[in-house]
Amino acid sequence: MTFTAEQIAAYVGGTIEGDAQTAVTTFAKIEEGVPGSLSFLANPKYEHYIYATKSSIVLVDKDFQPREPIAATLIRVDNAYAAVASLMTLYQSAQTRKTGVSPLASVAETATVNDDCYVGPYAVIGDNAVVGRGSSIYAHTVVGDGVTVGEGSVLYPNVTVYDGCKIGSRVVIHAGAVIGADGFGFAPTETGYDKIPQLGIVIIEDDVEIGANTCVDRSTMGATVIHKGVKLDNLVQIAHNVEVGCHTVMSSQAGVAGSAKVGEWCMLGGQVGIAGHISIGDRTNVGAQSGVPGGNLARRGGATLMGYPAIDHRTWARQSAALKQLPDLAGEVAALRREIEELKQRT
Repeated sequence: MTFTAEQIAAYVGGTIEGDAQTAVTTFAKIEEGVPGSLSFLANPKYEHYIYATKSSIVLVDKDFQPREPIAATLIRVDNAYAAVASLMTLYQSAQTRKTGVSPLASVAETATVNDDCYVGPYAVIGDNAVVGRGSSIYAHTVVGDGVTVGEGSVLYPNVTVYDGCKIGSRVVIHAGAVIGADGFGFAPTETGYDKIPQLGIVIIEDDVEIGANTCVDRSTMGATVIHKGVKLDNLVQIAHNVEVGCHTVMSSQAGVAGSAKVGEWCMLGGQVGIAGHISIGDRTNVGAQSGVPGGNLARRGGATLMGYPAIDHRTWARQSAALKQLPDLAGEVAALRREIEELKQRT
């Protein structure tokens, strides 16, 4: 598909500097631009690429002030990153989507697969499962008995959704993810560990995206709930009875232990660990590799936390700076001790 700078500017509400009829057919990173491609500049550390890029059109923020001549046509917008995201979404939505049920798929007689769906080879749709209009179930994916999948959702290859779980509309679940496996519940006894039956389900609300090989465990009773608009990266672990608030995002290898509640609009960095049975307030940000065992700062919300146990990020930064001086400080203390001992001996 071909779009001119004039068409793009009209769609994203931007203003053009250069040839309004410049056309593009693809996207490219600004440092890898080629003629006929669209790039964007959002991070100032990439600015030097814009002066040599071969891209035909570059999206920039309205306040961008070039220091050298630029050959590409510029489109100034309020937020270049958001604008290119909307254009890529438009481009993707225009691509041809597969439809129909493969003859190699296994669809139970009692299952309901609505119009305009795609079910790939060796996919399995269980008894009394419902797949909403326009959803795609890719090869080797298993939709268990009694599962519901809303409209326009996409389950990529090798996704497994255990019995009874509920998937909303416009949900994207990437390859290898497991929704509804048993929560990690065992009762210690004198002879070992007795398994506690996990009788609940997982509920994933609308507009959620779940990364590859991420696991969301079913609850012991009731439901593990991933609320509307949540985005989970690859290799995230959500334990049983957890509740994740609307529009919260988690980076790779984050883990939330059982029965924790994470608020709305939170951001958890890579390898963050959240202890079980605690609450994280709305709009809490937790930096990478931090651990949150609880505490008032996390519960109140609105804080940025770092370290283990996670504390205010400014305090953590000061502690980290002080820690670097610890070897020298230890040497000074040792020297002072020697001096004190010498003074004691003289007196």
